[in-house]
Amino acid sequence: MGAEFGRRTSGQSRFSQWLRTRRPKDAGDDVDREGLLLAAAEAGLPLAPAAYPAGYRCSCDRIGCPTPARHPVSFAWQTQSTTDRGQIERWARHQPEANFITATGMVHDVLDVPLAAGRSALERLLSSGVEVGPVSESGGDRMMFFTATRGTPEDEDEWWPCELDCHPETMDEHPGLRWHCRGSYVLVPPARLPGDLGVSWVRGPEHPLPEPLTLLEALTDAIAQHAGSEPETAAWPLRG
Repeated sequence: MGAEFGRRTSGQSRFSQWLRTRRPKDAGDDVDREGLLLAAAEAGLPLAPAAYPAGYRCSCDRIGCPTPARHPVSFAWQTQSTTDRGQIERWARHQPEANFITATGMVHDVLDVPLAAGRSALERLLSSGVEVGPVSESGGDRMMFFTATRGTPEDEDEWWPCELDCHPETMDEHPGLRWHCRGSYVLVPPARLPGDLGVSWVRGPEHPLPEPLTLLEALTDAIAQHAGSEPETAAWPLRG
């Protein structure tokens, strides 16, 4: 599938029609869960177990969980996250219902946008010949663009913040574009969400991670177009 979506397209192609009608795979689809998780880890995405849906609720013990099936199981998820094949196989086999998160800001970041804007931007980027990395759809309303990270400089003085930086506790503050970097995470496919929703790859983890700034303009433009407004200056990275 990844090779198919890596080809350039133009106009109202079959690709754009596919993007308008496609839905992520749900929990009933026959997917190779362990194989997909191992492929993500082999691509360098550090993984850790996450909660999963229990009916329309979350598998965790928290009453009224605000992010059901979308959060890590352990509070130590940042240090627990790993690409070790053996560990991921053990987790996947001993926790057959668990979702998995990938910790951002270590190897990769994620640019997280509303689904309609993401589909529009993805078509524009691919038709322009821009190298796009892995892309996933999440929950029927968001699209995730996986990129190289800016979050692990050897010298902390080289760290530059961005108005788009997003953490789990600030998700509601970023309804447009969210930049998941250090201290954040996203679900990695395949994942199940309440209401028969899911998380699946549009472009798989075999695609190399691009620099985030090569995608940012197309994403902010698409968000502005779908929101009916121009991108704000604050949507661009701000160096500290």
